[in-house]
Amino acid sequence: MRWSAPPVWQDGECWIIGGGPSAPRQFGVPESIISDVCSGRQTPAAYSDYFKPLFGAHVIGVNNAYKLGSWVDVLFFGDCSWHLSHAPAIAKWPGLKITCCPDFLYRQPGQMEGIKFLRKDPKHKKGITTDRACVAWNNNSGASAINVAVHFGVKRICLIGFDMALDKNKNSHWHGSHLLPGSTARRPLPPFARHLKGFAQISREAKTLGVEILNVNTESAIVDFRKVKLKDVL
Repeated sequence: MRWSAPPVWQDGECWIIGGGPSAPRQFGVPESIISDVCSGRQTPAAYSDYFKPLFGAHVIGVNNAYKLGSWVDVLFFGDCSWHLSHAPAIAKWPGLKITCCPDFLYRQPGQMEGIKFLRKDPKHKKGITTDRACVAWNNNSGASAINVAVHFGVKRICLIGFDMALDKNKNSHWHGSHLLPGSTARRPLPPFARHLKGFAQISREAKTLGVEILNVNTESAIVDFRKVKLKDVL
């Protein structure tokens, strides 16, 4: 059943945590812990104490970011295959869960329980749709999460881990590789060029809507939002 996102954070500020490898480094997580998390020796919860500046803020976690802790308010995902390997943990996670994954509606009974559905807007595929029952897909979950934040009524969005680039260790994510269900093989590198295509329109439409978007990574490959340092926005 489709859901309409309410303006629960009207005129507020929201932080969106994406998957880029800069995310824990922005908060001073030691390289040894990052290595342990990426290799699976520790869980992403090992980062949580370092993210204390965001405790109490409005936070949307994209994909694996829900694993950082229950202080993340919202989980958003649009990747159906990603959900297959996370469904049991997601079911136990206490926050608001939202997806735009169409296949998700047709799985076994009960798998939709507790997860809100926003349709990918067929007429507004890039940018920001104002239809509260939809999101503009923008070719990736992180960009779509920006649309969710706008639906929630915020006036400022701070992006964490929106890198669209590999780190010095050739990692594409702060949590290790995404794995297909039942597979231990690495996925191909994310299609950064395709993922980048929606941000210019997001930027234009956010300005029209009076929403400020800040990219908290001065080295991000995304050039459409003002880049800032974490200390300047906390």
